[in-house]
Amino acid sequence: MATTTKRELVVNITDKLGVKGVDITQQDVHEVIQCLLDEVTDSLSLGKNVVLRNFGAFEVREMKAKVGRNPKEPGKAVQIPARAAVKFKPGKVMREKVATTLYLIRERETD
Repeated sequence: MATTTKRELVVNITDKLGVKGVDITQQDVHEVIQCLLDEVTDSLSLGKNVVLRNFGAFEVREMKAKVGRNPKEPGKAVQIPARAAVKFKPGKVMREKVATTLYLIRERETD
């Protein structure tokens, strides 16, 4: 499965802005992306939800304590403590764009 890295995002955004006539360096774009990620992480760590219209919403939820199984010793029960976890709900624009990529996923599975 193909993956886009932060570095590739920086290059792509810098190129797109350059085409629009915006003179910005890759280092500046990297700093903006890193600041965005840091702010999202900081807000979530404070228990706040983060909503980016048309992209999606990040929400902190409580995962309740449960009993799991150790794969190496299936007969042995393991207590898994309660914890906070981040859930992502995609926005309408993202859902619609991603919905059209089913053929790409199926194509990769057959390769």
